[in-house]
Amino acid sequence: MKQQLRVGVIGCGAIGREHLRRLTDVVPETIVTGVADYFLPAAQSAAEMFHCTAFQTGEDLIASPDVDAVVVTSADPSHAAYVLEAIRHKKFVFCEKPLAQTAEECQQIIAAEQAAGKKLVQVGFMRRYDRGYMAMKHAISSNEIGAPLMIHAAHRNMSQAPGFETDYAVTRVAIHEIDICRWLLDDEYATAQVLGVRQSSRTSGEWLNPQIMMLTTRSGQRIDVEVQTDGAYAYDIQCHVVGEDGIVSLPDPISVTKRAAAAIHTPLMTDWKDRFIEAYDIEFQEWAKSLLNGAPTGPSAWDGYVACVTGDALIRSRQTGKPEDIVLPEKPEMYQ
Repeated sequence: MKQQLRVGVIGCGAIGREHLRRLTDVVPETIVTGVADYFLPAAQSAAEMFHCTAFQTGEDLIASPDVDAVVVTSADPSHAAYVLEAIRHKKFVFCEKPLAQTAEECQQIIAAEQAAGKKLVQVGFMRRYDRGYMAMKHAISSNEIGAPLMIHAAHRNMSQAPGFETDYAVTRVAIHEIDICRWLLDDEYATAQVLGVRQSSRTSGEWLNPQIMMLTTRSGQRIDVEVQTDGAYAYDIQCHVVGEDGIVSLPDPISVTKRAAAAIHTPLMTDWKDRFIEAYDIEFQEWAKSLLNGAPTGPSAWDGYVACVTGDALIRSRQTGKPEDIVLPEKPEMYQ
């Protein structure tokens, strides 16, 4: 059994460099052997910083005999092609969300992985590795609050990069709630709906903000998610699961409380990377260990597909103004 995994990273932007640092400094089971980026100078700069090879293309990196596993952190539209190429080479691949831009591309990935005969793909839904969410999952699965009935959640952001669009509130923001609520409840979704609300004057662009997203599960549980993509007071993630016998809530990040000037001050976070830094660390530690043991154990290509189908239904609902059904095929045995 190998003791260390040789990893190549495609995409050397902000999240790519965060993961390069993580794979180098935090995960002893990995060594970064290559990087690639569509903007070659970015790859060359990262290669110099992390003492590895800069490849001309992501495809070259994937094909390299010096790369055992691939991490995809490039622009969203490129994800599916790189994942499929990694599967073609029968290499493990970690793909930041979303797995793909369309449900059809996700289905192609699932078919390719099944044809390869083993699980190779993990999707970057890091909240499953957050200690707060893990404690909530344990409370639910151990029946400490009785049967779960509903979830109230919120995802609040202070700002967005230029070019942000209304649909991104689903595909880049609420996609995390789509995955984590399904994981907490251990159920598939049945319907999706977006509700219009009064719009915030703090929004810096032309997109809709905020939005309320509603989901129901096949067993009848209801999830409401308040999504603020811009102009919020902080980066603030909330989640409350209501059960028959009690409630379990996501804890706020630990911070000191200051008493001064006749007031109590508790600082809130403003950066998503800081809020989930430990979850990212645990995610990659567990990913590397699982690969050294033969296969990834985290969120699968099926999970990425369900998130995409659910997101599509939410976007349709915003356009039609009514609830939309979420139709899924039978889950393949590989993902049971």
